[in-house]
Amino acid sequence: MAFLECNDLIKLYTDEQSKIQVPALRGVEFSANEGDLISIIGPSGSGKSTLINLIGGIDKPSSGEIMLDGTNITKLKDRELTYYRRNRIGFLYQLPERNLIWNLSAYKNVVVPMRLSGRWSHETQKKRALELLKDVGLEQRRKHKPHQLSGGEAQRTGIAVALANDPDIVLADEPTGELDSVTTFKIIEYFKQLNASLGKTFLVVTHDHRFANMTTKAMRIMDGRIVGLHRAKDPSISISDREEIIYVDDHGNLRIPESIRQKVGIQNHVQIEVREGYAIIIPVRGDEVDD
Repeated sequence: MAFLECNDLIKLYTDEQSKIQVPALRGVEFSANEGDLISIIGPSGSGKSTLINLIGGIDKPSSGEIMLDGTNITKLKDRELTYYRRNRIGFLYQLPERNLIWNLSAYKNVVVPMRLSGRWSHETQKKRALELLKDVGLEQRRKHKPHQLSGGEAQRTGIAVALANDPDIVLADEPTGELDSVTTFKIIEYFKQLNASLGKTFLVVTHDHRFANMTTKAMRIMDGRIVGLHRAKDPSISISDREEIIYVDDHGNLRIPESIRQKVGIQNHVQIEVREGYAIIIPVRGDEVDD
C-alpha cells in the first residue's frame, strides 16, 4: 500500500444561484510514497486547490476515499480531523499572510503550531524552532516580523511553520505564485533540500511548470482529473523531454494530449486494435464515421 492514496475522489459544489451541482474533481486517483516530492500541475480551475483541501482535511469529498499511512481520512469525525490537520499535515499557501501571524516574529510563528499541538515541551519547542529556521536559512532573522522580511524570507518562514509539528506530509498550494523567478528557484531548492534531509513527503500543486523540473514525478491535472504523469530518473530533465504516461481511470477513460492528437490527426473518433499484446489507437476521420 502506498503512503498516500486517493481513490476515485469526486467533489461537487452547488451553485448558489442555479442550485446546479458543479464538479470540481471527477474521480481523481493517484498515490505517493513516503518521502516523495511530487508536483501536480494544472491551470486555474483544474481542481488543484480542491484536491489539497481534501487531502488536508479542510474539506470532505462528495465520494471517494483518501488513505494516509493506513488512516482513512474521509471517515474521521470533526474532532479527529482537527487533530489530523494540526499534527499530521503541514500547510503552505501562496500568500504569506495565510501562513504567518503578522504581529509575531519568525521564531514565535514557528513555535505557535507546537504550542497548539500540546505534544512538545517548552525546551523542545525552542530547540526545534531554531533548528527549522536554520534549515531554511533564517536563523539570523528569527526576531523579525513578517513585514520586516522579504517575500522569499516570509515564504521560507512559512515552510518552517509547516514543518513545525513534524507532519506526515507537507501540502503546498501555489507556494511561489507571488514571487519573482530568482526567489522561486530558491524556494524550489529549499523544497528539494528539506525533502532530501528530512525525508518528508511534499505535494506541491501549481500552475508553474518550473516545479515539474524539481521532481521525478510531475502529474498533470485538467478539468478535475489527473490526466498524465511526466517522469524521469533525473529531475533536471525538462518536462518537455520527459516520458509521459497517460492516466486511464477505472472506467477506461483517458485523455490524449492535444499535441499528439494534432500530430496524428485524431478528432472525435478512434479505433482501437489489439496487436501482439499492444493496444493501437487509430484515428478515424469524420467522413469514415458517416459511412
